[in-house]
Amino acid sequence: MGVGVATLGIAHPSTAAGPNLPKVAKSAGDEQVLFVGDSIAVAKTEYGKVRGFILRGIHQFLGIPYGADTSGKNRFMPPQKPTAWTDVRPALWWGNSAPQIMEKRYANPYASFVDHWNYDDVSEDCLKLNVWTPALDTQKRPVVVWLHGGGFTTGNGIEQDGYHGENLSRLGNIVFCSLNHRLGSLGYSHLKAAGGPEASGNVGNLDMVAALEWVKNNIANFGGDPGNVTIIGQSGGGAKVTSLMNMPAAKGLFHKAVALSGSSLAGTNKEYAEKLGLKIMEEAGLKSGEIDKLQQIPWREYIDIANRAVDKMSDEAKRMGIQRGGFSPVADGTHVNAGNFFADPNQFSADVPLMLCSTFHEQNPDRTDASLESISLADVKEKIKPRFGDKTSDIVDAYARNFPKARPIELWALIVSNRKNVVATADAKASQQKAPVYVAWFGWQPPLFDGRMRAFHCDDICFWFYNTDLMLTHTGGGKRPRALSEKMAGSFLNFVKNGNPNGGGLPAWKPYTTQNGETMILDDTSILTNDPDRSARKSLA
Repeated sequence: MGVGVATLGIAHPSTAAGPNLPKVAKSAGDEQVLFVGDSIAVAKTEYGKVRGFILRGIHQFLGIPYGADTSGKNRFMPPQKPTAWTDVRPALWWGNSAPQIMEKRYANPYASFVDHWNYDDVSEDCLKLNVWTPALDTQKRPVVVWLHGGGFTTGNGIEQDGYHGENLSRLGNIVFCSLNHRLGSLGYSHLKAAGGPEASGNVGNLDMVAALEWVKNNIANFGGDPGNVTIIGQSGGGAKVTSLMNMPAAKGLFHKAVALSGSSLAGTNKEYAEKLGLKIMEEAGLKSGEIDKLQQIPWREYIDIANRAVDKMSDEAKRMGIQRGGFSPVADGTHVNAGNFFADPNQFSADVPLMLCSTFHEQNPDRTDASLESISLADVKEKIKPRFGDKTSDIVDAYARNFPKARPIELWALIVSNRKNVVATADAKASQQKAPVYVAWFGWQPPLFDGRMRAFHCDDICFWFYNTDLMLTHTGGGKRPRALSEKMAGSFLNFVKNGNPNGGGLPAWKPYTTQNGETMILDDTSILTNDPDRSARKSLA
């Protein structure tokens, strides 16, 4: 299958045997599996009762409000509490996705087939969350809170079927939550210099804090333990995880963290964000302080205005050393820490264990282009030269030496998907010396698109969540991906329960150290090895 564990040139130790994991519940014969009614799955929240449903033994509650509508006077403001209700509120369908550009969302048939994104209505009334739980009792189960990907600009809590929490909730006897929050310019326009709210550049992250506060105050009513909460995100969601670890307001709201295929080590430059806020006002034809008028512009129009401001700020951004401008958490020193994340050994999250994972081929150039399978090494150098410049030849040669069995197309994917940022995050967190860091590298490749999908961006999510038979277009389904998923999900559940993934079915997993770079390679046969791409990665410096 190309670049797999064998390419690392390391002998396979015996794989540790997994525990006796509970199996997916199966009904006897052709029995009823869905239950919904007036007195079924009714739970209390601090704002009123909600009614969900029971599917295959798991209680599900969808679209529960954790914050008020963010339109009008609430736009650019910290999240407000939802209005309480007296009747039992139906929690039977997903909440609205946050405002984002939806045009041509499904324009690419290949991407739509593979990810089959789930989107419901889009509106500013989007502060909603979902809960999966085995029972409404007092058992105090560990809680997992999922933060979706899409940078800080797109996505939602149920964007892919692999995000669903039913199977993991059943497998591990845990409570699973997912949520929507403000995105893009509506979540991260820093308007303080333009007379706007001080928090405006970080309200999207403050929404996540509000959701975690809801979990703290309400999850016991859903059979969960507010004292044992794990946050996990992928891609942009991984950056959400590390930014929350560096937000004072999030102190005490979570106890373990997992970042998949994404992380951040600093917030957006405050000076840039302030100038961008002023440019937005200029582009909207408004004077400084006229935030109330900005709040009344239709959200779709506002996104266009803000994006034009980003374009007009591009030269200024480059002069400030910012290659990609736009909207993400702002290092304002109040809501998000200024400076480098994890630099303070006394930071509240210093004692929060962290798990990091990336995939071998986050960016794979040839899933839908078979002609690239036979590309030469010289042509790879030409293809990636615009990104790496004069260092390109040395980088490609270094990766070829490190991975001698990899074909040129596989080297291309490895290089543009390099682990530089993962290792930087692991080093920064490990330097605090107060909690373990566990690092994984996912190399499993699905037998789809003639084997050209490789270990692509997003593919590992459904493995961690025990959803390989649900996310068939990522795995193909069947026993092969399920076997790895049982071990990955089992290890993740152990981490969720006690901060240590060992005993979940994978080989003995040592915490990461900067000296050794301990990394769990995840594949049909998984192994723990020391910094398997170190010599290649040095060429990127």
